Amino acid sequence: MGRRTATTRRGYLMSTEAVDPRTTIRGYLELLRLPNVFTAITDVLMGYLLTHPSVDNPQLLGFILLGSACLYLAGMVLNDVFDYQVDLAERPTRPLPAGLVPMRTAAGLGYVLLAAGLALGWSAAAAAHTLRTGIVVTLLALAVWLYDRVLKRTPLGPLSMGSCRFLNVLLGMSPGAMPWLTSDWVVAGGIGTYITGVTWFARREAGNSRRWHLLLATLVMGCGLGLLCWFPWSVELPEQLLRAPYALGLGSNWILLWLLIGLSIGFRCQQAIVHPVKLRVQIAIKHALVSLIVIDAAVCFAAQGQNLWTFGILLLLVPTVFIGRWIYST
Repeated sequence: MGRRTATTRRGYLMSTEAVDPRTTIRGYLELLRLPNVFTAITDVLMGYLLTHPSVDNPQLLGFILLGSACLYLAGMVLNDVFDYQVDLAERPTRPLPAGLVPMRTAAGLGYVLLAAGLALGWSAAAAAHTLRTGIVVTLLALAVWLYDRVLKRTPLGPLSMGSCRFLNVLLGMSPGAMPWLTSDWVVAGGIGTYITGVTWFARREAGNSRRWHLLLATLVMGCGLGLLCWFPWSVELPEQLLRAPYALGLGSNWILLWLLIGLSIGFRCQQAIVHPVKLRVQIAIKHALVSLIVIDAAVCFAAQGQNLWTFGILLLLVPTVFIGRWIYST
C-alpha cells in the first residue's frame, strides 16, 4: 500500500496517510473521465465512415482514432489542472484537490497526451498523403487548449467546446480524397451545435442551475439534432455524391428515429428543468453525452446501412455505460 504526503500552504510536510493503490488508479481514471472518451472515438469513426465507402487503410484509421482519444483525454486532464482553485471550493472530491493525483504529474500527463494526439494526427496525414488531416488535428489541439486555459468560463465557453467536437468530426472526414460536401459540413455542424447545448446545460453543474438557462441549452441541443436529421436532404445531386442512401429510403421513419432520440434526451433535460438541482442536471448531462454514441451510429447508418461498423459504434455503449457506473464522468 502506498503512502501520500501533503504540504501546507507554507510548504511544511504534514502527516502521511496510507493510500490504497486502487484509489490512486481510480483517481487517474476520474481525472481522465475515461467513460467519455468513447464518444470522441465514435465521432471520428462516424466522420470517417461517412466519407469512405470502406475501411481500406486500418492503420490510417487507427492513427486518427488514437489521436482523437489522446486529445480528448488531454482536454479532460488540463481542464482539471486549470480549474484547480475552483475545484478546491466546488468539487473538493475531484482527484487533484483530493490529493489523489499530484498537480505536476497531472499537468505533465495532459501535455504528453496533447503532444501524442498531434503526433498521431500528423502520422495519419502522412499515411493519407494529405496536409488536411494535419491541419485539422493541429486546430483541434489548439481548440482544446484554448477552451481549457482561456475560454471555458467566458460566454464563448460552450461555443468553444462545440468547435472542438466540430473539428473532431472533421478529423474523421479529413483523410478522404474528395472535397468536403455540404452534407459533411451539416453533420459536423450538427454535432458541434449539439455539444454546444450540452456544454451550456452543464455550465453550473456544481450548483443549482436556472430553469431558463437549462431550457435554452436544451433548445440548442434540439437544433443540433435537427441538423443531423436533415442532413440526408442536404446532399446536392448530381454535383455531389449521395452520402445517405439508406436514410432517404427510410423516409418518415428516419424522422421518427430522430424524434425518439430527441425525446429520450429531452425527457432527462425536462426533469432537470422542472427541478434544477445538481443531481438531476448531472444525470441529464451524462445521458446527453452517452446518447452521442447512438447519434453517431444513426448518422453512420444513413450512409453505410446495417453493417458491422454501425453495430460496432453502438457496441461502444457497453464500455461507456459499464465504466461510467464506476468512474465519475461529468
